[in-house]
Amino acid sequence: MKKTILLLLLGFLVACSSDPMKTNPLLRKYDTPFGTPPFDKIKTEHFMPAIREAMAQHKAEIEALVNNQEEPTFENTIVAYDKAGELLGQVRAAFSTLNSSDTNEELQALAREITPELTRHRNEIQLNPVLFERISRLYEKRDELQLNPQQKRTLEKYYDDFVRNGAALSDEDKETLKDINTQLSDLSLQFAQNLLAETNSFKMVVDNVEDLAGLPESNIRAAASLATSMGMEGKYVFTPNKPSWIPFLQYVHNRELREKLYRGYFMRGDNDNENDNKEIIGKIVNLRIRRAKLLGFDTYADFILVNNMAKTPEAVFSFLQRVWKPALKVAKEELAAMQKIANREGAGFKLKSWDWWYYAEKLRKEKYDLDEQEIKPYLKLENVRDGMFYVANKLYGLSFEKHTDIPVYNPSVETYEVKDADGSHLAILYLDYPTREGKNAGAWCSGLRSYRKLDDGSEQFPLVTVTTNFPAPVDDQPVLLSWGETETLFHEFGHALDGFFSRGDYDRICGALPRDMIELPSQINEHWSVEPEVLKVYARHYQTDEPMPEELIQKLVNSDHFNQGFATVEFIAAALLDMEWHTLTQEQECDVNEFEKNAMKKYGLIDEIIPRYRSTYFSHIFSGGYAVGYYVYLWAEILDADAFDAFKETGDIFDQETAGKFRKYILTEGGWDEAMDQYLRFRGKEPTEKPLLRNRGLLK
Repeated sequence: MKKTILLLLLGFLVACSSDPMKTNPLLRKYDTPFGTPPFDKIKTEHFMPAIREAMAQHKAEIEALVNNQEEPTFENTIVAYDKAGELLGQVRAAFSTLNSSDTNEELQALAREITPELTRHRNEIQLNPVLFERISRLYEKRDELQLNPQQKRTLEKYYDDFVRNGAALSDEDKETLKDINTQLSDLSLQFAQNLLAETNSFKMVVDNVEDLAGLPESNIRAAASLATSMGMEGKYVFTPNKPSWIPFLQYVHNRELREKLYRGYFMRGDNDNENDNKEIIGKIVNLRIRRAKLLGFDTYADFILVNNMAKTPEAVFSFLQRVWKPALKVAKEELAAMQKIANREGAGFKLKSWDWWYYAEKLRKEKYDLDEQEIKPYLKLENVRDGMFYVANKLYGLSFEKHTDIPVYNPSVETYEVKDADGSHLAILYLDYPTREGKNAGAWCSGLRSYRKLDDGSEQFPLVTVTTNFPAPVDDQPVLLSWGETETLFHEFGHALDGFFSRGDYDRICGALPRDMIELPSQINEHWSVEPEVLKVYARHYQTDEPMPEELIQKLVNSDHFNQGFATVEFIAAALLDMEWHTLTQEQECDVNEFEKNAMKKYGLIDEIIPRYRSTYFSHIFSGGYAVGYYVYLWAEILDADAFDAFKETGDIFDQETAGKFRKYILTEGGWDEAMDQYLRFRGKEPTEKPLLRNRGLLK
């Protein structure tokens, strides 16, 4: 009898231990502060069973919806669909965060396995004929359903989503679309993994410190530290990560080394090796053309833009060229001024693209009596962070309490509880600053969880991540940011504010800004970073804690137009390249480099400037979800320049009435109506390009 009981007990324990809901931390209710992901317990092997279980739950939720024999209603169809898949979204967010910010070979292999399964799962739902039929019936009588504005907007957006995802196609075309979607998912992942491999594999090793003449001591120490960590004591290592290559190009006198490092950056994905991205680009572009045609559009750009503020490719091209012409003129003037400096110094050569940063620094010193190395001691990372917190407090009353008990995916990540003006909980913020091999290049803001209204009437609050690639700390030295890195932190934190404040009764419209408005919250936040009133608060010397001197602040403000011809031209060149790829009307065999060369020649790009992103490492458009969308940063600058004018016009950059309207109509309710309608509610008038051109020094 005892033996029988023992066997039964053993069997029960085995059954419990094999139940993924009981053993997998991704599938259990998070027993952590604020319900944050338990990164300290999550292992790579947990993801696949968790994703498959979450997909199964999502599928069951959808099946219950489509098998409902009752007449479709907003509640039993739209609300049910809106709530479905919560677990899957939660697990995917944790995996995506790790895979983009702290990846390894194991996670990358898992991504290659997971991606096609998730694509098939998504296809099954988006192309489900019964589900689409239920949504269609509601859409057709939407004006008779007595829906409130949020409900009507949610129904219309879901109907449009299904149509754009192929739900109205024939069965044969649906199968074709499924295949296209699967191929595109796999190719985009491969592009991203190739780019990360290329970025990690290029390392320029310098043996003698004499070859680094001109480079600031802090950058030399960082290069020496990196070399030591790689087993090359006494040498100096430089990489294609911006904290490494940009200061090198700005300051190192050795022209050959500047060229070598810059080539290491701009040739990524174009080295005819196992990580080459040219063939992948051709396949992606052709598949996107095929997809657009299948869905009834002439080009992929037409397909994407119909739901943006711009609406048409013609509108985007027209806008870009209106800014391109004055910017190119200014860039040529900048080049001429730099060539004069080179000639005066007896350089004996015509400037090339790898010379621009070096001679631009000389021009900055000559024209504005400003060396960026004068600024950096006042831009200690922690002070800049506190400065952006200060702005958020002055505008919206937010406060930030640091937490050390929230599990993080990397020891360098900081976490904060964000509290609203009344002291109530608003969000959790993760800040991940330093560059590392397992992190994708660039900077971004994402979320581990978004706002949601729960069935019991309570609220689920956002978990927001801000990720950058700033210099890693060396020994006990503080991290000092460049001015560009300072603006980057303010920019990404603007996205975070949008994440904190976005609200909606339904997930589909919560924070659902169109792509060409989504950069407004981030870009307007950059404006406060350079305001003298704000600089006096956070720009303090890392050794003495003395505020930045008035004279230096004025130099910084005066130099706001510095190099803007170059910055605008290299940006628009990339935006035009994006548009050129995606306005192709027919599939074709394409030489990627020849296509790029011809596209830039068409617009008159000068040889001394290359696009900010060449095709083979243009992750925004080939793996980052910004296809036909790189223009939006400049488009949104029309909005952010005009919106910041709304504050300046009051005489107070922290004007509470203006801040309240911006929070309400843009950050909180931005997805509740058409973008321009929301903007008009905030501003009262449509924006023009004039503030953009003025702010960039392109308006004569």
